[in-house]
Order: sequence, then structure tokens, then C-alpha cells
Amino acid sequence: MYVDGFVMAVPKARLGEYKSLAEKSRDIWKKHGAVDYVECVADDVKPGKLTSFPQAVMLKDDEVVIFAWITYPSREARDRVNAAVMAEPWMQAMKPEDMPFDGQRMFWGGFESIVQG
Repeated sequence: MYVDGFVMAVPKARLGEYKSLAEKSRDIWKKHGAVDYVECVADDVKPGKLTSFPQAVMLKDDEVVIFAWITYPSREARDRVNAAVMAEPWMQAMKPEDMPFDGQRMFWGGFESIVQG
């Protein structure tokens, strides 16, 4: 199993808009072959001494942390799915200023699963 993970800050006032975008994204990623697509809003995250979810996204008082992941059967499947998603017309038309979050404070990465169950 291969996982893409994402963490970002979303303004509380735009959470509904973000959820709509996430639902559309889920449908597109799954249409192209993602196994699962999960988006979660922080419920119990606190600033740490050295690092934490709030610190990692430079969380502001009027924002919440989103933690998300997409799973695929393999890295090769992930690369194929992401290429297909990026070629979607709605994705091509999306501009950074249209996003309900600050993409500069989002971070992500791909991970190979070593324990699952």
C-alpha cells in the first residue's frame, strides 16, 4: 500500500467550502483508482515545545488543521492516478487564489506502508 499524506490550515469560516472541495476531490481520485481518500479536521491538537501540527502549518486563531491521506495499491498506481487527476479540466482551471486555504502552508509527501492492519 502507498499513502500520500497532507497537512494544512483552513480558515474556520471556509471549512464548508473546503469540505465541498474535498468531497469533489475524493470522487475524482477514487474514479481514477485511489483505494481510499480521507480528510479529517483537528479535534485534539495542541502546540508542542519543538513541533506540532499547529506549528507546522503556522496555525492562526481563526483556522483549523486538516490532516488528510489518500491510499493506493502501489507507488506506480499513485503516480498514474495523480497524473490522471492533474489532467482533469477542473484541476487545470483551479487557481491558488480560488483555494479555501493557503497552499504555501500546506505540506505533503508520499509514504510506503510498512505496517498495516
